[in-house]
Amino acid sequence: MRLLTFNTLFKGDVRVRLSALSERLECYDVVCLQEVMWRRNARLLARTFPHFSWFGGAVLRGGLVLLSRRPIARSRFVRYPVTAPLRPELLMRKGVQIAVIDGLTVVNTHLSAYSSRIQAVELSFLADVLSAVDLGEPLVVVGDLNVSRTKLSSFIEKSRLVDSLAGDSRPTYRPTPEFPTPPAFDHILTRGPLTATASLVFQAPVPLPTGREIFLSDHYGVEAEIV
Repeated sequence: MRLLTFNTLFKGDVRVRLSALSERLECYDVVCLQEVMWRRNARLLARTFPHFSWFGGAVLRGGLVLLSRRPIARSRFVRYPVTAPLRPELLMRKGVQIAVIDGLTVVNTHLSAYSSRIQAVELSFLADVLSAVDLGEPLVVVGDLNVSRTKLSSFIEKSRLVDSLAGDSRPTYRPTPEFPTPPAFDHILTRGPLTATASLVFQAPVPLPTGREIFLSDHYGVEAEIV
């Protein structure tokens, strides 16, 4: 199974970028996306996939979308606990999307970016969600966790996960003058009888039919071959 996780960025030339992204998804069996805020944008991305999952009405819960070329046996969404203080991020209703595809449990999520205290609450909640999955069953956890690889280590150990990019110091958020050395926020973590070989994608700008070039997001994608 070839899997991709990608934070698509919810603002700025959204439809243009998502159209360009949709043309680059043919090689993936399963695609897990974050910050796809509108159902109409999810449908744009799902046009070449026979199976897909998201939750909510016109505005999607958590901005989470899962696309698959294989049947999705079941799927559900669980919202993270609402934490103070009040902030615009709460409008995204962040949470966890859990799907079962060919016996593999796929967990797609996007943690809060507000503070380490809030992230700790959400990671503890996520650990409880994962504890409901039998340790012997194949499991993959993906998404924008908004936590660096180093700070994620205790969660990984507690949940008995394996980091597919362990030891890799490259960022998955595009460096900017204001944020020149970001960490890896986007992860593919596995558990059970699985091997995942991961790499970064979508790092360079892509050409548009108009002739200009555009970055697909402020994040890079992470893909993995999972066997």
